Amino acid sequence: MLRIGTFFTAHRISLLGLLFSLAVGLIAAGQAQAAPGQLRIGTLAPKNSLYHRQLMEVGEAWRSAQGEGAKYLVYPDGSQGGETDMARRMRIGQLQGALLSVVGLREIEPSISALQNMPLLFRSWDEVDYVREKMRPAIEKKFLDKGFVVLAWGDAGWVRFFSKEPAVRPDDYRKMKFFAWAGESEQQDIMKSLGYTPVPLETSDILPSIQTGMISAVPATPYFALASQVYATAGHMLDINWAPIVGALVVTKKSWDEMSPAARDALKAAGTRAGLQMRTQARKEVDEAVAAMKKRGLQVHTPNPEQMKEWNTLAEQLYPRIRGKMVPAETFDEVMKLLKDYRAGKR
Repeated sequence: MLRIGTFFTAHRISLLGLLFSLAVGLIAAGQAQAAPGQLRIGTLAPKNSLYHRQLMEVGEAWRSAQGEGAKYLVYPDGSQGGETDMARRMRIGQLQGALLSVVGLREIEPSISALQNMPLLFRSWDEVDYVREKMRPAIEKKFLDKGFVVLAWGDAGWVRFFSKEPAVRPDDYRKMKFFAWAGESEQQDIMKSLGYTPVPLETSDILPSIQTGMISAVPATPYFALASQVYATAGHMLDINWAPIVGALVVTKKSWDEMSPAARDALKAAGTRAGLQMRTQARKEVDEAVAAMKKRGLQVHTPNPEQMKEWNTLAEQLYPRIRGKMVPAETFDEVMKLLKDYRAGKR
């Protein structure tokens, strides 16, 4: 049915999903190769948002350590395209880094999708943190082998379902038209196989599409729904933690190797601090965003135990379809084992 961060997503929304409309056209500066001593960082995150501010702080630390001639530029608001576009731009040298959700990160290393694309699997942020920390060294090694250095891990809240009509059961959504990411044929195929109607679009199309009726439901984090004003048209939210939106700040190994040792140390330390801030503040902003939208008319629907059982049954139906298709089978099994150990107290 839904794509977990995006699968009914989201955060792709994300980074983090998540976040705002994609801009129009290429920025001229982004079309040329950067000279050594210059970092160009792309993100969907809105200008002046928590994520943008953290990226700017990372840049200040790096620029100071790198020394004279160092230039650091952040392109927010999706001005460098969608997350798959930014992954491509890093590969050809038009960007040296990006803050991405799993949507973009999986273009580099598919195993990362296990942190976001398994609906209703994680019951708390503690479980997300535990699994991520256990898997982090191996995942970062895979990124490095593919030419990317992971500087920071962040997240952007839980995916909830925003719709024009009230809905509390999985069947309620079968009559709706769901936003789905364009190009994600796997997600769309799974949704269709379960009787749902995906409408493939880009992030910039979400608001006009919900307003015109092209779509009637959007999987999104509360932060995204508030910032994009999606909730003003889709005024019903299902209070269910469908999936976490997980992301990371990465830079190309080429740009990393061109830095001075002091600059690498400063960048890594600043990235670690930024990741902690993004995780801490983003989780706080989820509740704040819901409270703000409720004051402006958002109706929140919480499933009762019987309805929640239906959602868990749906998730169980999704796992065999996700394993080996949306999430590599080996990684899927590893996450399941880690969660089993965590819940058994084997930490």
